[in-house]
Amino acid sequence: MPLVARSGLPAYDRLLHEGQPVLDKDRADNQDIRAMHIGLINMMPDGAFEATERQFLRLIGNSSQIVQIHAHLITLPSENRSDKIRDHIGRYYEDFDQVAADGLDAMIISGANVIGSDLTKQEFWPHLTKVLDWSYQNVASTICSCLATHAAMKHLYNIDRVPVDETARAKLTGLYHHYKADRAHPLMQSVNTTFMVPHSRHNQITKQQFEQTGCDVIVESEQAGVHMASSADLFRFIFFQGHPEYDTHSLLKEYKRDVMQAIESGDPDGNWPDMIANYFGPQSLAILEEYKSRTCTALKNGTTPPDFPEQLLMDRLFNTWRDTCKSMMNNWIGSVYQFTNVDRRKQFMDGIDPDDPFGIKKADT
Repeated sequence: MPLVARSGLPAYDRLLHEGQPVLDKDRADNQDIRAMHIGLINMMPDGAFEATERQFLRLIGNSSQIVQIHAHLITLPSENRSDKIRDHIGRYYEDFDQVAADGLDAMIISGANVIGSDLTKQEFWPHLTKVLDWSYQNVASTICSCLATHAAMKHLYNIDRVPVDETARAKLTGLYHHYKADRAHPLMQSVNTTFMVPHSRHNQITKQQFEQTGCDVIVESEQAGVHMASSADLFRFIFFQGHPEYDTHSLLKEYKRDVMQAIESGDPDGNWPDMIANYFGPQSLAILEEYKSRTCTALKNGTTPPDFPEQLLMDRLFNTWRDTCKSMMNNWIGSVYQFTNVDRRKQFMDGIDPDDPFGIKKADT
């Protein structure tokens, strides 16, 4: 399902050189095929903005090799953008109102960083709720990622997220074993029964909270809780709490950022981040332990700490989640393609029940 390079967005060229399927727009325009149009709402801060683009474009573009996908990049109004990212948005991003008028087949909403615990006080809140309300009535299916899931649960069901532990300080970060809680869910067909998923968050929606709204819990973990759930209709909203879109090195980048913040705090030993679970092998753990020891000693002695051994660690990382994620995304894209109307301004093709797109409930009666 090749992505169509709709513009000169640098991410398209980078993905092409990685061997990812990217189709030139002129060639796409001359193919006799019904393309899909998927919106990507990118809410990430500047430091992760372009990486988030690439991660989700790679995810949807590499999940199948049949239908063209036009990705419409959209962001929400924000005063906290650098000139570089503002220029990037001006060049490659589209206006939500215009995209909504033209219509979409599906949508993906990224996570975001927040200040404070009250999601309704965030700068993005009024804009995001508008997007959520529109997508529920106008696109076949919307994937909410991490923070977007927490915001959607608050807006749609008035469910507040809770800390992952009682201290409200601990961070759930690492790779965790998961299993299919709903093996019969159509998005789980041909997906492994157990698999790994990356997580990186301080808060969560619990299984009990999802279930009290009527949502279907699809994938969960004994250690990490619910990774994937859906709205009661099984399709119009898909909720992720994990990060299947992450690159192999994404958790390493986050760990390095947290280590740098600990060093800048003046008390690195006391503020050193918890180790990422199930991510580094024994040799990498030894490298990190030595780096921490040398860094703390250098700071106590007033000398320059060593450089973070990023490349040394990166060469020892393995990706254990991408194939499973591609299978799930292939099921999602295929289902959208089956249900969406040829006129993308309409939510579903004629005869599809919005409250039961898969026809499962009807078949059970």
